Amino acid sequence: MMKKSVVYTAVFFIMMLFASTASAHVVVYPKETVQGTYEKFTVRVPSEEEASPTIKVEIAIPAEVNITRFEPKSGWSYEITRDDTDKITSVVWTAEEQGLSYTEFADFNMQGKVDEEAQEIVWKAYQTYENGTTVEWIGAPDADKPASVTAVTPGSPESDGHGHGQTAADSEDENGESSNDLPLYVSIGSAIVSVAALIIAFTRKKA
Repeated sequence: MMKKSVVYTAVFFIMMLFASTASAHVVVYPKETVQGTYEKFTVRVPSEEEASPTIKVEIAIPAEVNITRFEPKSGWSYEITRDDTDKITSVVWTAEEQGLSYTEFADFNMQGKVDEEAQEIVWKAYQTYENGTTVEWIGAPDADKPASVTAVTPGSPESDGHGHGQTAADSEDENGESSNDLPLYVSIGSAIVSVAALIIAFTRKKA
């Protein structure tokens, strides 16, 4: 009986660990780009409120990128804001129908040029649900609600300024899983192995 209790407890903690690390966030892809290139950015928005759909998504456009075009999306309209220099500083997508339910996500695409001296692009996002709740994805990388970050690497001298245009879909491997999730899976696997080792050691000691 004692052995079964230990096993059940270990399984419970593994499930809790997986649930906490698998929590969905608003993410902008690609997670890495090159200075001075033209890039297609994909904003991936998962809906997390079980009783209320996502009806609006706002992205603040950082100074490190000059977004100039947006891909039309069926069922959604968008509105942009510009500063005194005519640079786009934010975009808001608004659902024209029911929005995104608890089991759904959506990709919103936009295109622009990365600044020649950019080091990273921090995307602050604001997700609004039908019940009036707004989730602000603006925190540090280790925060509960982090802003998505795109790392920027130096461009090569022979670069023509036209980026690789990698999107969330492009970054998926042949199994359909994003390569950006590899560290997450490694961490989960390590945790499972560690707990399993503790269970084996404990049961051997009891025997």
